[in-house]
Amino acid sequence: MPSIRIMIVEDDPFWLDRIAADLGEESDMEIVAAVSAKEEALHLLQQLEADIVLMDVNLTSNNTDGIEAARAIVRLTGEKTKIVMLTSIREQDVIVDSFRKGAINYITKSNYPKLVAAVREAHAGQAMLSPDVSEAIRSELRLSTLTPMEREVYDMKKQGLTKTQIADKLFKSVNTIKSQLRSIRDKLP
Repeated sequence: MPSIRIMIVEDDPFWLDRIAADLGEESDMEIVAAVSAKEEALHLLQQLEADIVLMDVNLTSNNTDGIEAARAIVRLTGEKTKIVMLTSIREQDVIVDSFRKGAINYITKSNYPKLVAAVREAHAGQAMLSPDVSEAIRSELRLSTLTPMEREVYDMKKQGLTKTQIADKLFKSVNTIKSQLRSIRDKLP
């Protein structure tokens, strides 16, 4: 059985070395590249084949450039290369955006011991989501029932704004905001 060919894209030298060393010890895994930048990863993927790309979300000061790199990799390789995000970020919008841009799984570094299993699952076309990731997905699915305006009101309310403040910001009456908040409560558990 051929090895699972893995490219690691991680800007932190500690994590890059650790991931490469740990996965390199697995008899069914081969590290084909370990790089720290999106451009380098895209260039190498034109020359070599990787079954799995382990991608950090933060590769530079632009907080989500790893997600954009994942999108570019999907465009370049199609379904051939599977992307597993490996990061310390637990923010719901980042998790959801990673999946929208082509990631097959998202592992937080606190779940690092599950990385080997996650790589094998991704290679098999499966993805057992960790609890923190599955909660973000469930929450996003619930919020997807809201209209765009309800979502905006929901987000403002979640930020701690009062009905009056929301009404002022959106140039709507307080009664309209109250009505939208009732509708939101009816749609969300």
